Amino acid sequence: MPTLIKMPKLSDTMTEGTLVKWHVKEGDTITMGKLLADVETDKATMEMEAFDGGIVHKLLVTPGGKVTLGAGMLLLLAPGEEPPADIAAFAAANSDAAPAKEEPAKKTGAAKAASQEKRSFTGTLPPMGPGQKKRAPADSGVRVKASPLARKIAEEKGVDLTKLQGTGPGGRIVRDDVENAPVGGSSSAPAKAVQTIRPVAGPEDERIPLTGMRNIIAERLLASKTQIPHFYLQMEVDAGPLMDFRSHINASAEKTGGNKYTVNDFLLKAVVRAAATVPAVNASFDGDAIVQFKHVNLSVAIAVPEGLVTPVIRAAETKTLLEISQSVKDLAGRAKNKKLSPDEFAGGTITVSNLGAYGIDQFSAIINPPQAAIIAIGSIRKAPVVNDKGVIVVGQRMWIGLSGDHRVVDGAVAATFLAEMRKLVENPALMLV
Repeated sequence: MPTLIKMPKLSDTMTEGTLVKWHVKEGDTITMGKLLADVETDKATMEMEAFDGGIVHKLLVTPGGKVTLGAGMLLLLAPGEEPPADIAAFAAANSDAAPAKEEPAKKTGAAKAASQEKRSFTGTLPPMGPGQKKRAPADSGVRVKASPLARKIAEEKGVDLTKLQGTGPGGRIVRDDVENAPVGGSSSAPAKAVQTIRPVAGPEDERIPLTGMRNIIAERLLASKTQIPHFYLQMEVDAGPLMDFRSHINASAEKTGGNKYTVNDFLLKAVVRAAATVPAVNASFDGDAIVQFKHVNLSVAIAVPEGLVTPVIRAAETKTLLEISQSVKDLAGRAKNKKLSPDEFAGGTITVSNLGAYGIDQFSAIINPPQAAIIAIGSIRKAPVVNDKGVIVVGQRMWIGLSGDHRVVDGAVAATFLAEMRKLVENPALMLV
């Protein structure tokens, strides 16, 4: 029987993927594990491998096309096997994807009347009995742009998405829109619609469609800035001892062929040690409780051509400086080559964003939800400083910032964390103890 290769689940929150590039062509013979395509998910562009072997008979998706999770992407045949008479029908029959909603234009007669009746209903829903689960109103046939989480909450609360004005990117309905809506999505006093300010594009301006990754970045960071009460602290530290210590270690490593350390390696280690010492920042807000994590799962912000990814170094408090250095080099290399697996993005508890290499002295980062803190690292620069003897000398200074979720982290706690960071940076040998 012909084999249908389907869109796999390449990330924990993925509902669809965009085919970036095929690595095979029709007529190719492939084996299990063969690289088939590059697929962009909501988190990154990843490589898709073959789960079966055979001859590629038909590529069902063109580059740039969006494919629902479980939908067919290509058709494989065994040697000598005949293809199905109707490939489209075969793909539809063997797809695991949820069936598409019927377009309003395809409805006729009673279906149209029923749909109009549903949309014109303005009465109240009957009260629910004890333990009865709220159900969302029946589908009106109108296509609605909403995130998967928003749809789930709408079903639980009984909110009609067709009556909501989305505040997400491109008018998309997000969690906040549903949680702030009354049951059914309507009220006696209609809410004031949120006006989206759109740019005025000229004929020579280019309109670039949002990629899956850029769309999820927009949605998550909008949610972060609108739902999380940020506060910001900054501290200037003496980076001279760290630079001297690094030079000494790298000079020894050069003679023995050992690992060469970057400044970022030491700073990541300092963040991990400080988070272990001040565990209140290694936490997350969870409605009616604060979750304080046992392990420091360090998210490292890495710039890639498609946007920004934050792979995780798990249980970083158990790793040596060498192990952290090797881990971040491995993650960065595989992120840029699209080799990271979905689980390597999940479960971070605190994030580090280092823009020092780009010449940025100091900045305030946006929290990576659902975490409660992100550490912003600036560049190391030479500056006039006053030494212990009251003499102005040339020093090396660096700014370290913390953006905190004030529901979880208090100012004094964040200040204690930054003080611990400064102690480690100014006494780098402590990181090795």
